[in-house]
Amino acid sequence: MQSRMQNPAVVLSGAMQPIQDIFKSVHSGGVDQQILELVHLRVSQINSCSSCVDGGAKSARKAGVSEERLATLAAWRETPYFTEEQRAALLLAEAATRLADRPDAVSDEVWDTAATYFDEKQLAAIVLMIGVTNMFNRLNATTRQIAGAWG
Repeated sequence: MQSRMQNPAVVLSGAMQPIQDIFKSVHSGGVDQQILELVHLRVSQINSCSSCVDGGAKSARKAGVSEERLATLAAWRETPYFTEEQRAALLLAEAATRLADRPDAVSDEVWDTAATYFDEKQLAAIVLMIGVTNMFNRLNATTRQIAGAWG
């Protein structure tokens, strides 16, 4: 397997730093690191981004996400391993990633569930994590970035 090119955010000078700045902001939003890692990994699974799934699983482990959660993340609704707070974040992540799947992609019910567990600053961090992850998934999948190639 071979990538088509380097990641576009690396090719164009000045693109990566603003993205890294967004990640830094996300991590200052007061959301538990494990939740952010689960959100990143679930979005990457949905988008079939092998590079981000690989890196996301490694980052999640470093953040202390249990093997049970990692192994069952794709089926989180049917497992007992996730807290209600994690479930709310994952529900929001899936809805915001699958925008074209239904007319009201992020319904009031989905949003209100997340807002039960997270304040505005935390919601901003989660939404930014979802957005940046979706962006990287699209860059990586389009250019066929190789899982594990980023270290």
